[in-house]
Amino acid sequence: MLVLSRQRDQSIIIGDNIIITVVDIRGDKVRLGIEAPSEIPVHRREVYEAIMRDRRKAEESGAQQSADPPKPKPSEGNPEGIAQP
Repeated sequence: MLVLSRQRDQSIIIGDNIIITVVDIRGDKVRLGIEAPSEIPVHRREVYEAIMRDRRKAEESGAQQSADPPKPKPSEGNPEGIAQP
């Protein structure tokens, strides 16, 4: 991990188009301003982890549904559910 020291109104540049600026420092809290292209998602870590958790649940649910397709209910008089001509 790269550790940098910055003061208020100083910035860090990541790549060619992401700028992180220290906007304010109050006690043990630092406010950061982030400039990034709109196609690059920017989240707080706890929000990102919640998004990833939700995606995994959705993928597991979708995989489980496709692995276990619903079985047709047998019709009356045809206990095996075999189609009749």
